[in-house]
Amino acid sequence: MDIIKIIGVGLISLIIIIIIRQYKPEFTLYVSLLAGAIILVFLMDKITGIIDLLTSLSNKAGVNNEFLILLIKITGIAFLTEFAVSICKDTGENAIANKVDMGGKIIIVSMSIPIISSLLETVLEVLP
Repeated sequence: MDIIKIIGVGLISLIIIIIIRQYKPEFTLYVSLLAGAIILVFLMDKITGIIDLLTSLSNKAGVNNEFLILLIKITGIAFLTEFAVSICKDTGENAIANKVDMGGKIIIVSMSIPIISSLLETVLEVLP
């Protein structure tokens, strides 16, 4: 029941943030970051299981491992960007959150160019 642990950490950190906000609002960011790190640690087993499964499936299917690694990196960037955007919005910095979001999207698009290019090459080979 990993979700119970995750919800527990989330609710406990929320209560701590509400209490701390009254006395030392500058420390709420640290509590939020710590809660995010703890939740990420809880999810590491699931993440490694997913990566192992995808690696084994790509080996069986004969898919290039470079593309799989690239897709995993892109997914990681998307998760980290969303986490950073959430932290920025929690602290009231919407302008910075928008810039981080845009930066993450641009990096994802630039990293996906080899996959798009390979896909287009494959389509062009199939077409007469």
